[in-house]
Amino acid sequence: MGDFGRHASAGRPMELPAMRLNHLDLHVPDVAATRDVLVSAFGLIEIETRGVNGLAILRDDAGLELVISRPIEKFGGADSASVGRNTYHVGFILPSREAVDEQFERAKSAGCEIWQPPSAVRGGWLFYCFAPGRILIEVGWRSDPTA
Repeated sequence: MGDFGRHASAGRPMELPAMRLNHLDLHVPDVAATRDVLVSAFGLIEIETRGVNGLAILRDDAGLELVISRPIEKFGGADSASVGRNTYHVGFILPSREAVDEQFERAKSAGCEIWQPPSAVRGGWLFYCFAPGRILIEVGWRSDPTA
């Protein structure tokens, strides 16, 4: 491997092209239930649903696609609900504490499993909840969004 010069502001090898993360695929046992909560409570847009419980493609306002699908056995896939563990979470950064409080009420009304109301954590204001399929979601506001 050659010596990769680092670009001071980007923190990546200069020889690599800039790439944009364009989608994530999360495995769940019930695609429709997870899709419905992410659309109704978190404002994602349903682009397409394939089959009765096949997969759903959702998109946010910035163009990131969130694919909700059943685990793919040939790739060793599993969902968090079946294995009883979480190894990731998805997060939404909102513009204000008030927006976090409003989102908390929407998530609660949509039936998300919630531990506690929003609170001050690591210099921000946030809460965690589970969407159907045991998708761990963080919703927060930071006084310094670059932190």
